[in-house]
Order: sequence, then C-alpha cells, then structure tokens
Amino acid sequence: MSNDTAEETHDHVVPGSDNEPDTADVRGYDFRGEFDFDDLLDSYATTGFQATHLAEGIEISKKMQDDDATIYLTCTSNIISSGLREVVASLIREGYVDVLITTSGSLTEDVIKSARPFKMGEWEADEAELREQGINRLGNLYVPSDRYVWLEQYLYDFFDDFFADEQVRTPTAFARELGERLEDEDSVLKQAADHDVPVYCPALTDAEVGNFLYYYRQANDVDIGIEILDDYDKLIEQGLLADTTGLISVGDGVPKHHAIMTNLFRGGADYVVYISTGMEGDGSLSGAPPDEAVSWGKIKEQETNYTQIEAEATLVFPLLAAAAFHNRDD
Repeated sequence: MSNDTAEETHDHVVPGSDNEPDTADVRGYDFRGEFDFDDLLDSYATTGFQATHLAEGIEISKKMQDDDATIYLTCTSNIISSGLREVVASLIREGYVDVLITTSGSLTEDVIKSARPFKMGEWEADEAELREQGINRLGNLYVPSDRYVWLEQYLYDFFDDFFADEQVRTPTAFARELGERLEDEDSVLKQAADHDVPVYCPALTDAEVGNFLYYYRQANDVDIGIEILDDYDKLIEQGLLADTTGLISVGDGVPKHHAIMTNLFRGGADYVVYISTGMEGDGSLSGAPPDEAVSWGKIKEQETNYTQIEAEATLVFPLLAAAAFHNRDD
C-alpha cells in the first residue's frame, strides 16, 4: 500500500473535526467528599442517555409549578400495584396535583391496599402452583385471591349506597365517594377526596369494578349505569379554563391519551413529561413520544416544554417527585 493510499484511508478512519459543539461537557457525579443527593440528581443533566432526560423532566416539572400550571398526573394501575402508590398519594396530599387520570385497576387496588397489603414475590415462579394456592402474580408482586373476595363484598355494600338516590353516576363520583370511605392515609383515593382532586377513570368497567357491577345488576335486577361523557365534558372545560397546563404521564394507554386529547381543545398542553417503556415502532399510542402529539396539536411546540424518560417508572418516578416537588433546592 502506498503512502498516498494510507493517507486517504486514514482520513476515513480519523476524519477530524473543525467545530467544537457549543454544549456542556459530559460529566457524571463526583463521589469525592461528602455525598449530596441534590448534586447527584443535578449531575444527571450531563450524564447522558436517560439520566439527562430525567433531569429535563425534573426541570420541566419545576416550570409547571413556577407558571402555576394546572397539573395533570396520569398513571396506569401497575403504578398503584407497586410502591409508587405512596408517591402518587404524597403528591396529591401536598397539593402538587390538580387532576388525576387513571385506570379502573388503580381504584380497586387502592381500595384493597387500604385494608390488605400486596406481597413481594418473584418474577420466576411456578404459575400453576400459584394458581393452586390462590395467588395472582403481578410481575414480582403477589396478590392473594382473598383480596378480591373481600373487595367483591366491599363493593356490593358500596354500590347499595352509591346508587341509592341516582341510578346513573359518573366515574369521578365513584372515585370520590370511595375515597371518602377510606381511612388509610396512603390511599390515593382518600387523599384525592380530602383535597378535592378529581379522579377521572374513563375505562371504569375495565377491571373488577366492571365484573362486580355486572353481577350486582344481575342479582338485584336494577337499571344502574356509569355515564362517562359528563366527566369528559368537565375535563375539557377544566383545561379550557386553565391559563397553563402541565402533564406528567407515568405509563401510557388510556390515561395518557385522555390527558393530551382533552388538552387539544385548548390548543395543546404547555408542559409535558412522559415516563414510558412503550415502543414507538409499533405505531401505538402507548409508544408515541411527545413530539408525535405535537403533530396532532395535543402538546404545544416549544423548545424545552416536553420530554420523554424511557425508563421503568419505579426507578425514576420517585426521583422526579423528590427533586421537582418534595425536595426542591431552588
């Protein structure tokens, strides 16, 4: 190989650069000296990858508060199944959340956990043996079936009172009146009822509530029902009346889309943070990143008003809640 050829190939392998990016240096936390939790999270901004997205989410969440935004928190039922239930309840208790949108399983599991705990389990388990033992596996959590036996009777008693004066009710009324009955201070529904935070659940029948409502109607031959359009009207109007809105979506599906869809009526949400493991490549709503919602007009387009943290929520949501809300250092 000639020197000229070697020089040509060298330019391909080591092309060099003429410009230095005008951005921060990549640098992680310095563990020398006394450890500081706030400094650790601050260092995420220059750590890279999803740590930097978490740092962006923290800053956007702070901006929501600084702009006195109406803050929507959305979550799926697995969030309440896990120890994140206490994180959600704390945000409502401390007045950081104005609207909660969730799934039916969140309501039933919050009620169950107010009386009987879920238990730690294993990812790898003999499923047939668990079935024989009457234990339901939810990831590495175990939920004994007697919890649902108890829940069935609890809800039947609740239905008697809930439908006594009105045969057609809304999911927000359902969640509020359930919360008013509960005494557990870690209950999401109790905190929401105590602090007048509406809990929207557009798919209320998509869990044990639907199952037990079916049996209740059959056994009592009553013409009861759940009206969801009234809640949708109220959610749209709440957004229209808000000067600024902020969305924190923990998980995907119906709750996330309900929040961004109703914000479409006001020209889009002002601030958005997604925590998601959804895959964009399948074209689903769950995997759709926030910039796709910009194309639909559901999120306003500004340079730093939205981000997506691609991570499992139990790892990052407590950090966001601590740094952006409970333990703000600015």
